[in-house]
Amino acid sequence: MEQRIAVITARGGSKRIPGKNIRSFCGKPILAYSIEAAQEAEIFDEIMVSTEDSEIAELAEYYGAKIPFLRSKENAGDYAATADVLTEVLNRYQQCGRKFQYGCCIYPTAPFVTGKKLRSAMELLEQGEAESVIPVTAFSFPPLRGMYLENGIAKYAFPEYEKRRSQDIPVMYHDCGQFYCFRVEEFLKHGALVTERTKALVTPELEVQDIDNEQDWKLAEMKFQLMRKEAFDGNWQEGKKA
Repeated sequence: MEQRIAVITARGGSKRIPGKNIRSFCGKPILAYSIEAAQEAEIFDEIMVSTEDSEIAELAEYYGAKIPFLRSKENAGDYAATADVLTEVLNRYQQCGRKFQYGCCIYPTAPFVTGKKLRSAMELLEQGEAESVIPVTAFSFPPLRGMYLENGIAKYAFPEYEKRRSQDIPVMYHDCGQFYCFRVEEFLKHGALVTERTKALVTPELEVQDIDNEQDWKLAEMKFQLMRKEAFDGNWQEGKKA
């Protein structure tokens, strides 16, 4: 029987936003949203949090995630790569006799992730063509019309697109930085979450916000409240029709 694991990567020691992974976000520790989304998906055989921090571990267990082991010091620093953390987790489980066919890495500051999104991504992955699936969103402004400054002078980075209408420029997307679904065997082989066979789950811009500073945090809370309101209004309208 195929096994699926959700790994939430939540180290301590955030510099730009102290206590970021357990800070209150719209009335709840932000880490809780990632755990609850994994639980809501109802597709994972194991939901664990990878951390070296005892306070994060205690909070994670309170919300129902497992902490079978703490993260190593080598993968708890500022420059620890997500791929290294996942490799450590999967290897530790294999040493305990547990192997997983599918994995999902969920970031701890991803309140916009829902169980429905995780199910959709995993279904796309399990169709058989992809090695991984990531959520992406379109840039709000065409990057190919971007500029750089040279001694205070604005210059087009791609002059060939200077006179093109925005609607004639190819739409470009970026990683939402929320979660990654992947085939464990392929991930361990490549050591990467984005490969030549990575499929995209397109996500509305409203449901995406990088959180690196205090301004980002405030924007994320406003977006989250708006997303929650729209979801409530939509459900209410469906209820009226029924």
